[in-house]
Amino acid sequence: MAVECGRCRCVMAAAGERPLNEVQFLTVAEVASVMRVSKMTVYRLVHSGHLPAIRVGRSFRVPEQAVHEYLRESYVGVETA
Repeated sequence: MAVECGRCRCVMAAAGERPLNEVQFLTVAEVASVMRVSKMTVYRLVHSGHLPAIRVGRSFRVPEQAVHEYLRESYVGVETA
């Protein structure tokens, strides 16, 4: 189940996946550090809907599992000849 707020595309994962008390949320700065990109890149991923996030006050929190899934799906393997 996706939930969108009015200003941007912040999406929350379906509640059936994991109980919310077990979900670890990361700040934008923490996500940027894990992904080794700038905070602006993380904001762009959140606003474009590529990286799910929830809004807490004026800031975003990204489920840690979503970061790992995004990186796994974005992985480009090198084929050897």
